[in-house]
Amino acid sequence: MLAIALTFLVTSAALTLALVFFAPRTAIPLERRRPYLEESNSVLTRFAGTAADSLDRYLSGKNVRLFTKERLENAGLRLSQSDFFILIFVGGTVGFLAGLVVAGPLLAILLLLIAPLVAHFAVKFLTSKRQARFDAQLGDTLQLLTGSLRAGHSILRAIDAAATESAAPTSEEMRRVVAETSLGKDLLSTLNDTASRMENEDFVWIAQAIQINREVGGNLAEVLDQVGDTIRERSEIKGQIASLAAEGKFSAYILLALPFGVIAMLMLISPGYMDPLFGSVIGWALIGTSVVLMVIGTLWLRKIIDLKF
Repeated sequence: MLAIALTFLVTSAALTLALVFFAPRTAIPLERRRPYLEESNSVLTRFAGTAADSLDRYLSGKNVRLFTKERLENAGLRLSQSDFFILIFVGGTVGFLAGLVVAGPLLAILLLLIAPLVAHFAVKFLTSKRQARFDAQLGDTLQLLTGSLRAGHSILRAIDAAATESAAPTSEEMRRVVAETSLGKDLLSTLNDTASRMENEDFVWIAQAIQINREVGGNLAEVLDQVGDTIRERSEIKGQIASLAAEGKFSAYILLALPFGVIAMLMLISPGYMDPLFGSVIGWALIGTSVVLMVIGTLWLRKIIDLKF
């Protein structure tokens, strides 16, 4: 057990040092330099920054689509791809050592392997939360837009005002719309990209209303008011559905977490109690059957509680 841990740590340290000291020495652009390298004299901080910059240089020549900058930005994380990879590596190492101490090599390797999976679900969870906040702020955003339009401002100036007055993530997305439009991108294309990033059907309606008004004219403030009324009614229906489905979702989460919680409790209380399950062919067959049944049950519960309208 100790030999496995030492081998893993030595290998990890060797790979990290090789990446830091033997990576190609190319100039780092100013926008990618990390200011904390200049502000802090900590050896650990400088080492982490150097490792991240070296990994940046390595990834810049590769087409790595895992945890891209766009996905991290959609999740609200101000991290580069290399920073996030280093966090996953550190988390996997900590999980490996914790599992090694608590239950042995099997749990340690399992925790190490699931570190990227946990990171993936964490990014997905943060992205969905950010999209939900954007959707909840959409009614207030429309009021800011219509107010600016009635005051005589153009639609782009109204969006700029919404970026200033709104809370995140609406302010971030509106600021991005203004910046991309100022650089020459079409306003409709920019708004559609925002709707795609936020996966928000209501914002697609807003983009279409703005585009139709630009083509045929009319009172855009009045049109956006009508769109806002429709969006608020849809939000009320969504809230009612969410409240009705909350009990079913909570029950599903408990049922899915219960087997893992029982296994973890048994391994902590009596580490040798689960050995027959992992040390025989029948035990592994039971584990495989349990996994299949858990997957079927998860899909079934998801179908029950995933209500659409």
